[in-house]
Amino acid sequence: MTDAIDSPPTTEMPVRRALALVPRLTDQGYSDALIAERRRWVEERTSTSLPHVGTYSLPGESLRGNIENPIGCCQIPVGVVGPIEVHGEHAEGRFYVPMATTEGALARSYERGMVAITKSGGATCRVLADENCLCPTFECDDLAAATVLARSIPALLPQLQAIANATTGHGRLQRVTAEPLGRRVHFRFGWTTGDAHGMNMIVKGTEAVCQWLVQNTVAKRYLLFSAASGEKRPAGVLLQGGKGKSVVAGALIPAAVLRSVLHVTAAEMLELWQQTVVGHLRSASLGYNGHIANGLTALFIACGQDVANVVNSAIGISTLEVVGDDLYASVHLPSLTIGTVGGGTNLATARECLSMIGCVGSGKVGKFAEITAAMMLAGELSIAAAIASGEFVAAHEAYGRNRPED
Repeated sequence: MTDAIDSPPTTEMPVRRALALVPRLTDQGYSDALIAERRRWVEERTSTSLPHVGTYSLPGESLRGNIENPIGCCQIPVGVVGPIEVHGEHAEGRFYVPMATTEGALARSYERGMVAITKSGGATCRVLADENCLCPTFECDDLAAATVLARSIPALLPQLQAIANATTGHGRLQRVTAEPLGRRVHFRFGWTTGDAHGMNMIVKGTEAVCQWLVQNTVAKRYLLFSAASGEKRPAGVLLQGGKGKSVVAGALIPAAVLRSVLHVTAAEMLELWQQTVVGHLRSASLGYNGHIANGLTALFIACGQDVANVVNSAIGISTLEVVGDDLYASVHLPSLTIGTVGGGTNLATARECLSMIGCVGSGKVGKFAEITAAMMLAGELSIAAAIASGEFVAAHEAYGRNRPED
């Protein structure tokens, strides 16, 4: 941060003296005293008061690695929803889940879906795949050289894995594919990242491999990010997976639960699904779902996830099927990017929220993925029922703040 927004001084001022007018603003110290000093400077320069931003319980030093130029914390209301019963290979039992949001009626909606699932015997959940990817490109002299490079990769894979894996104690390079396009070769590096989100981890490891390829093959130079992975942007490739955990959840909701909890019939839910599939096609949507992004965002904020990854994680597919008078509902999240170690998960509030669902630390990311999928299924059921039954507006009038006070 600098003082660049102000008009330049009328007299020449040495750079050192000018920076001295910004007390420790560019100093990346994280002590509570430095944070308070930085906040006071901002208050003076912007003629505002920040008492709530400056009221928080996180130790200043714990923010290191998560934020630069800290001046405090934003506060988002946290609610609890549940219980939701989950039957997975990693998660088993009933869970109460935290949601951090400012959208009225959202927690109530997800909770209603959870009640329906739990009364129906729970949701079955499975993690199908676990991979994060990076997609660099390489430049060669011509098409013939590009083809040579692409064809050499299968034989080089063990050596490339050794180079990549030496850069991290957690990530493991699983596969590398290469496809020539003109005199450039488009690569896809597929990694497992353990319990970490892992993007920084795989970038470091992939770059080590890229440097080796330039030094030892016909590749002349490389671009580390080609944008082909769909990282933090909507992309059709995300439906194939490869940006985190591919996880599914499904539940059979009996007719009696549909009536008593969701106030609909299976036929009404199927009709809504069919009509909105057409709407998704008309809008050229990626995937099909009601509001997966809503629940993911609230869960990500509460549990210290990289919230920008909601963009890729929310590209999922929800399905509704009639089975007699009952309803079978499922959700597939093919590119769920989450972690239970590193990043924001180390912050005190995130650890507390993760501990609510028993997902703190190593060996817990599969459990977190299955609980997340079950939660998204609950949200999909509830919003679909609210629309199909005509209760959507009334619910928001009751729980949302559609008429904020002046």
